[in-house]
Amino acid sequence: MKRLLSTSYTETSFNLATFLLRCCFAFLICLNHGVPKLAHFGEWQHNFYNFLHLGQPLSLILSIFAEVFCAMLLVLGIFSRLVAFVLVVDTFVAAFIFHHGQPIKNFEDALIFFTGFLLIVLVGPGKWSVDGMTGR
Repeated sequence: MKRLLSTSYTETSFNLATFLLRCCFAFLICLNHGVPKLAHFGEWQHNFYNFLHLGQPLSLILSIFAEVFCAMLLVLGIFSRLVAFVLVVDTFVAAFIFHHGQPIKNFEDALIFFTGFLLIVLVGPGKWSVDGMTGR
């Protein structure tokens, strides 16, 4: 009980927390958002949100890049802060630009992902990552 009320933490618990944060958020965004975009590319390329006015297919490709490739790099802990920042931008667009003015139930997932990836940018990947093992 004393430990539950404590504000201190061990290095192991911090590294476990950052590992779980990285892996859970990255796997979830990849499986629930990135892979469906990749699988339905042909259908979605003409209706995808064109936020940078680069064209809908390119916007979809950039979102797939973030949600599949950057997410998998984040699971491994390679270039963690950089790829987490790419995911912060991706989820920021979804939460605050695409879903602007909609009820929160429409962008709750994007907001949660945004928060998780922002935390990774702020605290880093932890030592249980390729970046952590190489001392970056």
